[in-house]
Amino acid sequence: MKLRLLASLLALAAGLVTAHAAENELTAAEKSAGWTLLFDGKTLNGWRPYAGKPAAGWEVVDGTLHAIAKVPGAELITDKKYDNFEFSWEWKLPLAGNNGVKYFVTEARPKSPGHEYQMLDDKNHPDAKFGPIRQTGSFYCVLPPAADKPYREPGNWNQSRLVVQGKKVEHWLNGKLVLTYEAGGEAVKAGVAASKFEKDPGFGEKITGHLMLTYHQDDCWFKNLKIRELK
Repeated sequence: MKLRLLASLLALAAGLVTAHAAENELTAAEKSAGWTLLFDGKTLNGWRPYAGKPAAGWEVVDGTLHAIAKVPGAELITDKKYDNFEFSWEWKLPLAGNNGVKYFVTEARPKSPGHEYQMLDDKNHPDAKFGPIRQTGSFYCVLPPAADKPYREPGNWNQSRLVVQGKKVEHWLNGKLVLTYEAGGEAVKAGVAASKFEKDPGFGEKITGHLMLTYHQDDCWFKNLKIRELK
């Protein structure tokens, strides 16, 4: 009995070490499926500041990409542009925190560079009072997520995923599909017309563009950013 218990404890410890070592790495299955890392846990390779802004407001610490609060920071975008893709990442906010991931990003439209997957403290950030349309998992200011989304409170890691195939877009949160829409579709057109983006030409349409990590003056931590291109 004691030997079995010891073996179980050793196996558990080995599993924890393996899980920790897997941060910001790809499994053999992920590599075979065409995934690539967008953050190696050590550098900002693959990213650059948006629209030629000074590179500031970010640091790599303890295997995470950290947006530093209350400094003159800049948004980061991928070096590469993407058309059809699946993008997965983990993120953590502090109390009353705000951040987001934008996609279909262009430097030709700096006031509204792309669609935003909103990441927010849904209870304590002022944006939350505007309702689901500005809360976690939404297409920010345009379409709300599902009411039963599995959101984790500030201080905890959330896992998000974007899937773009043709004009179909999916927002996932902690393993659950929370929003599906058609880029340029009627629901998007109506949402854009009722939003602050109504006068921005082309907003709401699909384009081949960059991914962006926004900078909203709050702390935010990212890890395990990975992407695969879809046909």
